[in-house]
Amino acid sequence: MAGGTRYGVEIRSALPADAGDLAGMLGGTAREMANRLEVLLKDPASSVLVATGWNGAAIGVIALHRHPSLAADRPLARITALAVAEEERRNGIGRLLIKAGAQAARAGGCETLEAAPPEGEDRGAAFLSALGFIPAGANLARPLRKRAADAA
Repeated sequence: MAGGTRYGVEIRSALPADAGDLAGMLGGTAREMANRLEVLLKDPASSVLVATGWNGAAIGVIALHRHPSLAADRPLARITALAVAEEERRNGIGRLLIKAGAQAARAGGCETLEAAPPEGEDRGAAFLSALGFIPAGANLARPLRKRAADAA
């Protein structure tokens, strides 16, 4: 979707071959990531963009999901994942990913981009605030399946 090169970093749509690099940033195994990525790449309401370095390896990722809302006339886009490889942080890659994500959201007809900073991480909130994100309520989550311990 979004593309281009800046500071020697290319932003492009994720590919199945990126699964190993993404697992290294987000956790899990390459196989698990490949399965998740396959689902998202087939979903027309989702976008997964990666930042790649000089060697073509993914060094950052942003995943978005667009959805309609009763509170707005146009769909909203929500960042569901944002990560930059540890050794590449503080190099402007997260900023490039947010910019590319915003472009993808606009192209999808959205007028709002939502993000939730990582729980208990002030740097994430400060990063998003510096990029123009403002408080828009708190998010809560509820598991939809009972845990094994609860079922016993």
